[in-house]
Amino acid sequence: MMAFVPALAERRYALKPDPYSSHSVILGWLGEGRGRRLLDVGAADGLLSRPLTARGWRVTAVEADPALAAAGAEHCERMIVADLDREAPALPGSFDAMLFADVLEHLSDPGRALAALVPALAPGGVVIVSVPNVAHLWIRLSLLAGRWTYADRGILDRTHLRFFTRRTLGALLAGAALTVERATVTPVPLPQVAPPPLHGRLLDAAHAASAAAARALPRLLGYQFVVLARPA
Repeated sequence: MMAFVPALAERRYALKPDPYSSHSVILGWLGEGRGRRLLDVGAADGLLSRPLTARGWRVTAVEADPALAAAGAEHCERMIVADLDREAPALPGSFDAMLFADVLEHLSDPGRALAALVPALAPGGVVIVSVPNVAHLWIRLSLLAGRWTYADRGILDRTHLRFFTRRTLGALLAGAALTVERATVTPVPLPQVAPPPLHGRLLDAAHAASAAAARALPRLLGYQFVVLARPA
């Protein structure tokens, strides 16, 4: 999902099916589309557009990278190639839901992007956002050790331009006249980072315990914030 950067055309992100992932949370919150319209911002090659379309959502996708957009076009009703760091695209009508999954951290001015797109939300519509938590315990410990090391993926993905805590995410949404109605956190994605030989019941139990701990201490142990908001 982490699009809007042309270099990401070479990087493919897989749908995370484990029940504690942001993808599972988002799909669960949105439910069946029943013909409703959804705007998938930063859709990449249709990572979430595909299952949403299969669930009956009429998906319009926005993606900056032409190669990723071409790959994702078959999984949605309409694909718009546009870079939100340059200008907001003209949107076809209004939408019952808007999805900003793992994309706002890749924009130089995410507040401007939200302000430009949220007016196209239909009455009663919702906005769902997921962003990484830069105040996670691992980042805090790394800073104590004097380390801030970028990586190919994760909280310190080298393509991230903005970093969020729960407080700054709330301020960003409030600046776009959105009120958070529902919020949760995800744990460290153990199924993605653990080597295949370690997968099994023990890893599943550890992942479930990690998810419970993250929900108990969201600011410290939450890996990602996932929120559902409505116009204030």
